[in-house]
Amino acid sequence: MRPEPSVRLLSGGLDPVDTAVAAARTCYSGKGPVAPEAVAGLAARGEDHRRRREALARSLYEAGHHTTFQHVHFVFVIEGVSRQFVWSFLHAHPFANSEQVSQRYVPVAADAVHVPALPPAAESAFLRAVEKRHRSYRGLVELLTPVARDEMLRRFPGWSRHPGRLERAATKKALEVARSVLPVATLTALYHTVSCLTLFRYRRLCRQFDVPAETEAVVEAMVGAVLREAPGLAAVLQEPLPLEATPEYRIFTELHSSAPQRAAFREEFDAALAGRTSRLVGRGADNVACVAAAVRAVFGLPGVAMSDEEAVRAALDPAANTLLGEDLNLTTLSKLGRCLDHAHYTFAKKLSHAADSQDQRHRMTPAARPLLNAVAVDGPDLVVPRLVAAAGGRAESLFQEAAAGAWDEAAAVVEAGGGWEPAAYLLPNAMALRFVESADLLHLHHKHRMRLCYNAQEEIWQASLDEAREISLVEPAIGRWLAPPCAVRHAAGRRPYCPEGDRFCGVPVWRLQRDEYHRIV
Repeated sequence: MRPEPSVRLLSGGLDPVDTAVAAARTCYSGKGPVAPEAVAGLAARGEDHRRRREALARSLYEAGHHTTFQHVHFVFVIEGVSRQFVWSFLHAHPFANSEQVSQRYVPVAADAVHVPALPPAAESAFLRAVEKRHRSYRGLVELLTPVARDEMLRRFPGWSRHPGRLERAATKKALEVARSVLPVATLTALYHTVSCLTLFRYRRLCRQFDVPAETEAVVEAMVGAVLREAPGLAAVLQEPLPLEATPEYRIFTELHSSAPQRAAFREEFDAALAGRTSRLVGRGADNVACVAAAVRAVFGLPGVAMSDEEAVRAALDPAANTLLGEDLNLTTLSKLGRCLDHAHYTFAKKLSHAADSQDQRHRMTPAARPLLNAVAVDGPDLVVPRLVAAAGGRAESLFQEAAAGAWDEAAAVVEAGGGWEPAAYLLPNAMALRFVESADLLHLHHKHRMRLCYNAQEEIWQASLDEAREISLVEPAIGRWLAPPCAVRHAAGRRPYCPEGDRFCGVPVWRLQRDEYHRIV
């Protein structure tokens, strides 16, 4: 039986239409905030009042006064959806919050897979491919666990006296890397919270590449769950745009690249990376001066009283700006922290699908991610995990056989009567994604603080390290302060230096220079 997605609405209470109308009326109220209950009470008096409430809601919506619809949020529990859908849609924008079942450290069941609608022969080919991939996944876990165990012992020699703890840690590392051969059809479950406005946007643009069928089904289930609680919202909901009406569809069909063009793009992109995971390709004209000017403006100081380097240090040195050592990210609320908004960076990046699925959770470092229809159709294009490369031998052969074979398996589904859209669900977590990502310094600093930690996923860790190094080369006054959490806390005088507790990576990174950073697991 094909698993069906499940969507449950947890939040309730505030009616989105009543709240939007009340918020709008508050803007011009001489008696203070208008309560949603007052709007609901008037609507309950009769059909005329209800029509006027809905007419005002529609006029707000059509006039673009959409902030009135942001005051109500919906908390969904979503189960039985593919990781490809989450990557392509739910996590591809900044206006949401999610907590998702981890694929890094939780074993994946063989039947935990989204099976798209396919003709019988194509479905059989699809299921055979999934079964084959899960055998490879389990085999990789077995082959990588001893290698991970050796790496963990190098960090924690004392763990030899605690074999149970060592084995659990090594198995987790092996699971994290072995998932690279699993298909992006693998199921996940998550809490997902969006505003009413974001739900409007979901509905309007749910038919788009790369997974329009699954996306529309899940979004309609979300909308249906909300309408059961707030039927009045139907008055302002727009119908979904057809896939054919999206600009991506038009450009894709008109200018669809040939296989030689796609190969040339990959070669050009990778040559520019020069072996790096992330490369700085653009930045503000004078980031140091912009940040410094902002700092001086906060304190009303002329340039002779505070140099550019002194001003940047005031904002970025944790010993001076001790808020950087706080557990909460307070920079967006701090006048000094907001000075970092004025420096900007753009990077070309190459990550696996699995790594990018975590990278995109940093919602304030947005990226232009690819259409898989345009870039992933030509055959094996992989990011090899470090642990697999370190293991070599049978582990590396098994990885290559399983991950690279996904393209042949997808082609078999197409040949059996399925289209590219459902067949693409078979592509592996290890497939390479090339894209361009930008960030202001405020949010990049926070991201690096999280992802330069040795516990971070290793590709994102490497990308962050590449970025910190490149910024240091061109803007040393800024780049020197991009550091992992333990180094930031050490400089701020916060103890313990490592905030991870019993998840401490085993390496006192705060004592290391950046050129000494090295890890395999």
